[in-house]
Amino acid sequence: MSGPRRAGHPLWIAYEMLAMLLGLGALAVLCLLWLPCALLLRPLLPRPTGQALGRRAIMYGFRFYLGFLQWFCACRFDLAELDRLRDAGPLIVAANHPSLLDVVLIASRLPDAVCVIKAALLDRLLFGAAARLAGYIRNDAPLEMILQARAELRDGAQLVIFPEGSRTAGFPLDPFAPGCGLLAWRAATPVQTLLIEFSTPYLGKAWPLFRRPQLPLHCRIRLGQRFPPPVDHAAFTRELAAYFRAELGQNTASTATGAA
Repeated sequence: MSGPRRAGHPLWIAYEMLAMLLGLGALAVLCLLWLPCALLLRPLLPRPTGQALGRRAIMYGFRFYLGFLQWFCACRFDLAELDRLRDAGPLIVAANHPSLLDVVLIASRLPDAVCVIKAALLDRLLFGAAARLAGYIRNDAPLEMILQARAELRDGAQLVIFPEGSRTAGFPLDPFAPGCGLLAWRAATPVQTLLIEFSTPYLGKAWPLFRRPQLPLHCRIRLGQRFPPPVDHAAFTRELAAYFRAELGQNTASTATGAA
């Protein structure tokens, strides 16, 4: 069944509903399976060992999950460019944030990724235990966030941050918070940009969790420009936002309208 005819066919709509339930259910099962391990290992293991194990578990778990989505849920992911960062050393990895899947996509390819995430996620039992074991950083205490981020970068981690601070509401990009520029300035660390592109805004800020996807779903992550450590963090924040807006602007129409 091709293109428009397939998209509106009752059987295809039923499959999209089934794929949504399978996808969300598989992620919940993976989190539940790892939950008791993460809770037990965090107090038992030395912190460096626990973090390394936690990050590897997240990487392989997310990689399995994306494979599941490709096999059973008509999702297509082009993440090959991320592999070029695996041996790149400490970096601040800055990405736009169109979907709830963004952390899953990035962490599935980077074994030393440390994500700056919402404090509310770290406080939730289902997701928070794994994130705490991996040493992910909460975003609600700016000074502590900077100190933790600097320590992780010194230890060779790659810090993943979304400069918009939340999922994009006004495509192609929301205004940038100063956190990314401030971190790069204080840590004297280069900023590697990632450009995330979806065929539809599935699981974006305006997409309810249980609204069926428009399949097939295509996602690509491109490596963007790598910026040297800034000397003026405020000016750098403006420069970074302008760069993302220029790169993503050409894809605004397809992403915002949800064309499959």
